[in-house]
Amino acid sequence: MNAASTASLIAQSSSNTALAGLARALVSAGQLTEAVALETARKAHASKNSFVAQLVASGHMPAAELAFQIAQIFRTPLLDLDTIDPQRLPRDLLDAKLCSMHKVLPLLKRGNRLVVATADPTDKDAAEKIKFTAQMGVDWVIVECDKLQRLVEATTKSASEALDAFNSDADFQFDEVVDAPAPDDKDSNASEVEDAPVVKFLHKMLIDAFNMRASDLHFEPYEHSYRVRFRIDGELREIASPPIAIKEKLASRIKVISRLDISEKRVPQDGRMKLKVGADRVIDFRVSTLPTLFGEKIVIRILDPSSARMGIDALGYEPEEKARLLDAIQRPYGMILVTGPTGSGKTVSLYSCLNLLNKPGVNISTAEDPSEINMPGVNQVNVNEKAGLTFATALRSFLRQDPDVIMVGEIRDLETADIAIKAAQTGHLVLSTLHTNDAPTTLTRMRNMGIAPFNIASSVILITAQRLARRLCPQCKQPHDVPHETLVEAGYEERQLNGSWVPYKAVGCSACNNGYKGRVGIYQVMPITEEIQQIILRDGSALEIAAQARSEGVKSLRESGLDKVRQGITSLEEVLAVTNL
Repeated sequence: MNAASTASLIAQSSSNTALAGLARALVSAGQLTEAVALETARKAHASKNSFVAQLVASGHMPAAELAFQIAQIFRTPLLDLDTIDPQRLPRDLLDAKLCSMHKVLPLLKRGNRLVVATADPTDKDAAEKIKFTAQMGVDWVIVECDKLQRLVEATTKSASEALDAFNSDADFQFDEVVDAPAPDDKDSNASEVEDAPVVKFLHKMLIDAFNMRASDLHFEPYEHSYRVRFRIDGELREIASPPIAIKEKLASRIKVISRLDISEKRVPQDGRMKLKVGADRVIDFRVSTLPTLFGEKIVIRILDPSSARMGIDALGYEPEEKARLLDAIQRPYGMILVTGPTGSGKTVSLYSCLNLLNKPGVNISTAEDPSEINMPGVNQVNVNEKAGLTFATALRSFLRQDPDVIMVGEIRDLETADIAIKAAQTGHLVLSTLHTNDAPTTLTRMRNMGIAPFNIASSVILITAQRLARRLCPQCKQPHDVPHETLVEAGYEERQLNGSWVPYKAVGCSACNNGYKGRVGIYQVMPITEEIQQIILRDGSALEIAAQARSEGVKSLRESGLDKVRQGITSLEEVLAVTNL
């Protein structure tokens, strides 16, 4: 044998030795040339990449075609990972590091066999480690390597890494939460509540909510997901979808800084916390937890004391409505009621009135559940029914405290209503809220509670019903060509349509939220005149009261909203959504 033949045999032997596993199988099946296989294997080794990934990255074969050929060669099932819901994949069957190192993913457990997705079924090292870790046999399923890489990264990423991605902004700064007790080192949950990524994520959510002028934050756990939503201008918007693995740690952290029992997860809890956002700015938050099927849902209400100091003018009262309200709160005694659904701004309206009455010569006491806005100069009491401090108990105590003005957060029962009415009849100004649709139905609601008609007629001096509508963004709102018939059907009179005004519509720009920015109040301010008192005394219906109020110039909520449309403050669609005809 000559030297050339010997060199050729040596080279061929070296090639066969270098080509192993998948590379050798692809060459044997005629899918790759030996030269390409050797070059790909050399590059994969140099870059510490897998042979399959390097082959696709080099452009020699598309990932889908390669997966198909491997499945054909090894007679193994082929699966498209796009059809798999990542949230439904089994967890904790294999170590995350093993999956990440060998690019494998467990799909399902079947008896004592584990079905595992791979792009390289010749990886004996991976198979042995899976058998040892899971104590089960391995059944391979072939998948495309690029899709497998993405899914492995998504499913094996730790909660800390995922939260760090949420908070990757280097400019992000936050101040400490105040009024929070230090965790007990002996508590088994101490490590949870001090988890750095969770702490950072919660602070970012609170700061973002404040900067986006949100009113509420919703932390919601579900079976396979977790989401955070903000209520901005009355609408809920999904802001983040953190890993579901953090739900327990996040709930524990919120409970600790809200002074709640972190070990109690079976019953709802209410608490408060504060957050510094500057040298002299502190925001209050009201926290409510609720056990659900898949964990505790937590809602955090942002309580901004500055909202009560904006003044009556900023709330959206029309001149005649404002005059009626100011006239009522200057009366020495009587009852003023603010009605509307939850979230309609009743508390801000009441505190705006209290802010006008809050003077050194006036003694003001409030009973709320809980107190939402801190106002210096006002004696505020939090109702605590478990401790026996109810609205009725607080009211009785107020009457022994020489009050001038009393504010009751809500009249919920006959006992509270009876004491409030007696206070209004004996020289005190009483402010409170009720949940009714409009001002006239408030009087019949009180009658249904069991309050005598003569007590209602002699104590109530004014009722304000209200709603909150989104303001149109002044930068992007545009005229809207609304048919004449639609305007009439909405409630406009013919004489109101003869002017030069045009309705506007929401458009949307970088400065607003889908065409809206902020909210404005829509009000029905109804003074209790002698004529309305006569209707009450003869136990008249809400329709009779509404007809009398209309004859006295009191606008309905719809009419008040339509005025806001004429002024270009909000859109017709928004008014129709928040008011009844």
